[in-house]
Amino acid sequence: MNMKQFFKMSIRSIAFVALSVISMQMVVAQQYPEKKLGWYLSVQTYTFKEYTFFEAVDKTRNAGLRSVEAYNGQEIGGGIEGKMDYKMDATKRNAIKKALKKKKVKLCAFGVVNGNTEEEWKQLFEFAKAMGIKVINSEPKEEFLPLIGQLATQYKIKVGIHNHPEPSHYWSPQVVLEAIAKANSEYVGACADIGHWVRSGLDPVESLKKYEGHLVSLHFKDLEEKSRKTHDVHWGTGVCNVEGVIAELKRQGFKGNISAEYEHNWENNAGDVAQSVKNFREILTRL
Repeated sequence: MNMKQFFKMSIRSIAFVALSVISMQMVVAQQYPEKKLGWYLSVQTYTFKEYTFFEAVDKTRNAGLRSVEAYNGQEIGGGIEGKMDYKMDATKRNAIKKALKKKKVKLCAFGVVNGNTEEEWKQLFEFAKAMGIKVINSEPKEEFLPLIGQLATQYKIKVGIHNHPEPSHYWSPQVVLEAIAKANSEYVGACADIGHWVRSGLDPVESLKKYEGHLVSLHFKDLEEKSRKTHDVHWGTGVCNVEGVIAELKRQGFKGNISAEYEHNWENNAGDVAQSVKNFREILTRL
């Protein structure tokens, strides 16, 4: 083979690789349209609270997702004793990280979790740093807000103040925004639970508008009806105006984690999560 033939073959090889990469990127964009917006669809493992954490991870994979938000107190499973607890030792943390890496699932968020002392808050941030967690979702006592702001800035880990339904302290977006101001850190914002807003009689789109510039994560739901005593349904088929919520997130230029929290059909809801994610992506593609 002379040099001219060699260079021709090299150019063809490079062109083939480039086309393959572009083709793969197009496939990913079609299958995961949220990624180009900087959105990360995850499962809040409370969705699978009847199971261990690693059973929840497997169910997450079966639902077509590859990242999770863990909650404090779930049995770990997978041959690892104990519960998901931010006070666990380094050996257990490393075992969990190794198992997650093997399953190709990312632990991106942790919540809803609180510390009761300054030391516990420091432990929580140390745990998040060690585990590679990017967002802590919390409903903290207001006395800890300045400390939380300091720790969030120090560790460069975002904190999302979460809303449970009325009469919980943070049910109103205004109360959350006031708390964010008290924390006084660019890393402290809101974790919007759109289903709990509907349970509180609030409009999720109008509530999201109030969070513009302060939204760090979401707990995503759709509900059968506008009432306290209702249950989750496949996204886009209920009363939470999922299409309007997605459009508003796009308008705001939101970037961050969106956790599916499907609190119904507890024993067998992986299929419900999968269908909800499919609906979400179809709506997003259409907008």
